[in-house]
Amino acid sequence: MHLLFLLGILFLPFLGHAQGSYIPYNRDYYHLIDRYEILRGVNNPVFRSGTKPYRRDDVAAFLDSLANDAVIQSRSDEFNLAYLSQDNWEFVSRETPESKKPFLKGIYKRPGDFAHYYSEDFDIHLSPVIYLNGGLEPDNDQNPNRLSRGIVLRGSIDKKVGFYTYFTSSEAFFPSWVKGYAEYNGAVPGEGFWKEYNSNGYSYFSALGHVSFDITKHIQVQVGHDRNFIGEGYRSFLLSDFSNPYMFVKFNTRIWKFQLTNIWTQMTADVDYGRGRPTDGRYPQKWFSFHRLGFNVGKKINLGFFESVMTDKADFNYFNPIVFFRWVEQSLGTPDKVMLGLDGKWNLYPGMQLYGQFALDEFVFSEFFGQDGEGSKRNKYGIQAGFKYIDLFSLPNLDLQLEYNSARPYTFQEKVDFQSYSNWRTPLTHPRGANFREFLGILRYQPIPKLNLTWINMFQLYGADPDQETNWGGDVLKNRLEGSPTGLFGNYIGQGIENKILQTNLNASYMLRHNFFIDVSHTYRRRTAQDLDSPSANNYMQLAFRWNFTRPDYNY
Repeated sequence: MHLLFLLGILFLPFLGHAQGSYIPYNRDYYHLIDRYEILRGVNNPVFRSGTKPYRRDDVAAFLDSLANDAVIQSRSDEFNLAYLSQDNWEFVSRETPESKKPFLKGIYKRPGDFAHYYSEDFDIHLSPVIYLNGGLEPDNDQNPNRLSRGIVLRGSIDKKVGFYTYFTSSEAFFPSWVKGYAEYNGAVPGEGFWKEYNSNGYSYFSALGHVSFDITKHIQVQVGHDRNFIGEGYRSFLLSDFSNPYMFVKFNTRIWKFQLTNIWTQMTADVDYGRGRPTDGRYPQKWFSFHRLGFNVGKKINLGFFESVMTDKADFNYFNPIVFFRWVEQSLGTPDKVMLGLDGKWNLYPGMQLYGQFALDEFVFSEFFGQDGEGSKRNKYGIQAGFKYIDLFSLPNLDLQLEYNSARPYTFQEKVDFQSYSNWRTPLTHPRGANFREFLGILRYQPIPKLNLTWINMFQLYGADPDQETNWGGDVLKNRLEGSPTGLFGNYIGQGIENKILQTNLNASYMLRHNFFIDVSHTYRRRTAQDLDSPSANNYMQLAFRWNFTRPDYNY
């Protein structure tokens, strides 16, 4: 990893192309960008949407191309274009208005920046980060609430080196099912390390940051501590944003219809600690390498092929950006965890998109297709299929998304310590891990420019373990060779203690000022299980204020 930093420093003198920092992944924000590609019905001409996050200058170029496009129809569309342009104003070619009444003449001269300085040589943008929410959950001993505060800073040097940093400090009392997830895994979802707060709360610190630059016209580099997301779905089986941020170096090579993405990371291993909570110490590290080759097939289809390897020790062979990981792993004689798969999207009609993923952990041909191999423990994979319909039934700004996800038992587990597909005790892909099926239905509606309504319905069927020693294949942190009640065959999704989750969430977000929102939401969650005498139901209502903060997602 130190070698990669050295290479990045050596490349700096050869920089020659204007570029910006990356926009942190935020589902609500990114939906506003992606919906206009789907409305056009063709692949994005500026960047590939399968690899997220996006770079600000790329987003600005795409927004410029939309300025006179027929897909900008409603008042809400015009507002979205103006909002996104203002958020990336230093890169858009069109004029974006300054604030009509800046505070003290120097604060909020731009709606999206608390303070900024801009010149051809250097620009910097500073804003506060605040999240304050209070909620009611009748059956919870402690009503959920959370306070987060911090700053976000971004900018560029000579329009050639982009930089971004974000940090917050938080104290939180979570809804009951989120707290249960954190207690089981020993980690706060999306944050990892935590400290106890007022006996049943959590205190944690979030820090993200990166530096980005171009080596050549076609090769982009990002060095940072953050998350990545691969795919078009609400979930991802290749690499998602659910786990703790991690240190990484990413190369994006874009030539003609092809994009090769290489990510090398250092992650925190599946550490065990005393008293059921982290301590202030150093935890074992592991290394993860990821390659994805994406390419356009015509104007409507994009396909991507990926491979990854998780290993408990750094090996220079895995730094090769074009090598086939499986060949390296076999030639070295190591038990490192290698995964293969593909993802794709098809803009089959303006306003409609099909997408999907397939992640292969282990596969035996004869057992997969032969009747004698039914339910083989060696056939492990995750699969996703989804559909997006923008402007549903020609109603402006009503968007539908349907998604199916499933992962067979023991997928993402490994027989060697520190090689599971996880980071800081949380899955790198789906929050549920494996041994589940899931159906998602999402409706997004923007009836007026500043109001967004989101309705998410989720159904999950999964198999749980009765204790820490038993392994039915759902917990990615467990050794796949230990604690299994089954043999090689006869393993099916839902085995173990069968659970069914029905969860619906309705959220209304109103933008009071640029990136300052008030959220009102209600969540209903119902769980039935073999070990419950009667269904368990939760109702959670909340009111939240957020400023330059991504809306928390508790849909798991």
